[in-house]
Amino acid sequence: MNDLRQDAQTELLSGILPFWLNHTIDREHGGFVGRIADDGTVDPQAPKGLILNARILWTFSRAFVAFRDPVYLQTAERAYDYLIRFFQDAEYGGFYWLLDFEGRPLDANKRVYGQAFAVYALAEYFQASADAEALALALRVFDKIEAAAHDAVRGGYFETYQRDWTLAADQRLSDADMDEKRSMNTHLHLLEAYTGLLRAHESPTLRARLEELIIIMLDRILDPATHHFLMFFDEQWNPRSRTISFGHDIEGSWLLVEAAEVLGRPELLARARQTAVEMAQAVYEEGIDLDGGLMYEAGPEGLLDTDKHWWPQAEAVVGFLNAYAISGRPHFLEAAERSWSFIEEHIVDRKHGEWFWLVRRDGTPGTGFDKVGPWKCPYHNSRACFEAMERLDATQRASLESADPASPRN
Repeated sequence: MNDLRQDAQTELLSGILPFWLNHTIDREHGGFVGRIADDGTVDPQAPKGLILNARILWTFSRAFVAFRDPVYLQTAERAYDYLIRFFQDAEYGGFYWLLDFEGRPLDANKRVYGQAFAVYALAEYFQASADAEALALALRVFDKIEAAAHDAVRGGYFETYQRDWTLAADQRLSDADMDEKRSMNTHLHLLEAYTGLLRAHESPTLRARLEELIIIMLDRILDPATHHFLMFFDEQWNPRSRTISFGHDIEGSWLLVEAAEVLGRPELLARARQTAVEMAQAVYEEGIDLDGGLMYEAGPEGLLDTDKHWWPQAEAVVGFLNAYAISGRPHFLEAAERSWSFIEEHIVDRKHGEWFWLVRRDGTPGTGFDKVGPWKCPYHNSRACFEAMERLDATQRASLESADPASPRN
């Protein structure tokens, strides 16, 4: 555990954060470059995505909170400034989905997934900077989401809105998604966003919505027979897909516990903790390959995609550490350690920096994928490092307290 904790900090401080500081700042057009190829080639005219900018803001805000290095706060301030000057829709509220390289809107739709990441990042930036306007903006976006996207009849949220917050005809988050009004993915990231916002600001409405999201994840989105999330739903919450996303399952397992802890409802926390262990066990049994890497997708008949994408590996480290902390079962700790070993051996790009998008099942890196892009951001991998450090520190403290006969806990 000590080795894993130190390795996570080393990768964060010597690998991930320096890459983004040294290679992604757009000094000509402001903010950050929109795309870097897997060989390190920068596309200076690539579009700039809301998810990329918000995740950079979250990452460097969290880094400043953890390490107090002023460079991290300056980088977060750069992301915040670009977000409010270019992505923010001054007329209708919320944030555009995609800009051109000079900051002009290319896609002005309001995807709830994107608004959630803006809220998540703004709440974290407030924790780093104590900027009251950042918190106020996060709360205004929360109000917009609630007014436009919340389903007061059946609970939950719809997916995509036009610039003026009227429901869009095409609900897809991306070309890879189904055109359905509800998705696991949007609800999962609203859950994490509202958790972060509640940490920063107490609000009865926010608290009620977070509780509703936890219950929806447990009662509607989770399949109790398989302990996997269902992916897409129609307006009446009928499942429209049976695809299993191992990365989302292991990520959601620990985010559910975190949300229930912040909410402070003991009965929901007990359910979330039990569910997290069950979900982690299902992923452990069905998704982990012999080399310790986490495969991508499966269906009712078995594996569909055996590639090992960067972000499920990161989430596996956290999810298995979380399951170990809850259950004490040593195979979860071993799984977390093997996940980290797989990352270091196969996912970290030792030549060009950062992490490969994916490696094939034979361990060879996929080619032609973004190193930086609308979906390739520093959030999953940096967060895995932050979480591993904090969780392993907590485990160490608990071990020392239990071994000390003078400890107040004995």
